[in-house]
Order: sequence, then structure tokens, then C-alpha cells
Amino acid sequence: MSEIVKITDLVKYYHVGENVVKAVDHTNLEIERGKFTAIVGRSGSGKSTLLQIIGGLDRPDSGEVMIDGTNLFKLKGNQLAVFRRKKIGFIFQDYNLIPSLNVWENVVLPMGLDGRKVKKEDVLKILEQIGLDDKVEAMPNTLSGGQKQRVAIARALVSSPAIILADEPTGNLDSKTELEVMALLKKCVKDFNQTLVMITHDETIAQMADVVVVIEDGKVVKKA
Repeated sequence: MSEIVKITDLVKYYHVGENVVKAVDHTNLEIERGKFTAIVGRSGSGKSTLLQIIGGLDRPDSGEVMIDGTNLFKLKGNQLAVFRRKKIGFIFQDYNLIPSLNVWENVVLPMGLDGRKVKKEDVLKILEQIGLDDKVEAMPNTLSGGQKQRVAIARALVSSPAIILADEPTGNLDSKTELEVMALLKKCVKDFNQTLVMITHDETIAQMADVVVVIEDGKVVKKA
């Protein structure tokens, strides 16, 4: 199975006063297409920085990130933004929903930004899969945490991205809702044939992954 992400000699250092923080330190990693990969590590190990760079939200000091055959940081400003919207779905811990938009509008927002035609039946299929087909007109402030995270999952899936990046997506949920959301996310990724890369500090979630990558001091120390 081919890799969808190939990271070569990636470096990202931060200067904090006189100290240098090696957030990503000459890291190499390949992520396989169609798999669920969990990235684990202690707080401050560099896993969030790595995910941000894979998603094109942060630029490395040096090194290369190839996604689906495209060298991410050879793309100029607007090209990178368009590539991100088409190829990468994001799911964040704090949901990042627009409070003034209802569920449907939040889900189709990335497609609207890209000027793509919304296929109503495809969106309804995803909303049905995640159990929100009766909430299409609901506003975010009327939803539970688990429902908000389901909306965020639907929004990530709807553009049919090549890869979904999730940063502690269940961090704000209780343990029962967390497992429900994770089971749902795994099922959706499988059904829609997508690749999931998730940062987590939760051992239970890591055990659900196909591949676990351990990060320490900005380096990959284990992949299993």
C-alpha cells in the first residue's frame, strides 16, 4: 500500500528567549494511505507542531512534506490554501464551528469557499451516517459536545479529502461520548475510504489505530 504522506528531514525550531525548542527535529515519517495512524507523545513532544506542518498550517524551517505526490511547501500562498481545502480535512478539539451558521451551513462551508457545487444527497448521506440528519437546521449553541464534534467530522468528510488530520478531537468529551465519536469516525473513514492521522494522549484511542507513531523531543522514536 502506497504512502499518502512522506516527511523527509523535517525541522522546526522555536527560539524562546535564549533557549531553542526543537519542536520537530530532523523527522522522517511515512503515513500509509487508507490507514488510521495515531501520533502519541508527552505534552511538548512536538506532535501538534508536526500535525500543523503536515496540514500546511505552519511552515518548517527545512525539510519536505509530500502529500498525495504534491510537495506542500513548493505551493505559493493561495495555491496552498486551495490544496488544503481540497486534499486535507481538519478536526479540532474545540470543534471550530461558526456560531451564526446552522449544522448544514457549517458542514458545506469548505465547499462554498472553494466554489464547488454541493451535492445535497452526498451531504445528507454523511449526516445520516453520523446521526445528525434530524439536526440540519440546528444552531451550534443547541448541540451537545458530542454532536458538535460530529458536525466537525461531517465537515471534514464532505470535501472527500485525501487525508483527515485530527488534533485531540475527543479531548473535550466524556469517556462514553469519546468512544462513540471514535467508533463513528473510524467507520466513516473506512466507508469513505479516507486516511486518518490523529494526535492523542489517550491510550484507549491509540489502541484503536492501525499504526501508532511515538514522538519524543521532536523525533519519531517508534512506529508500530
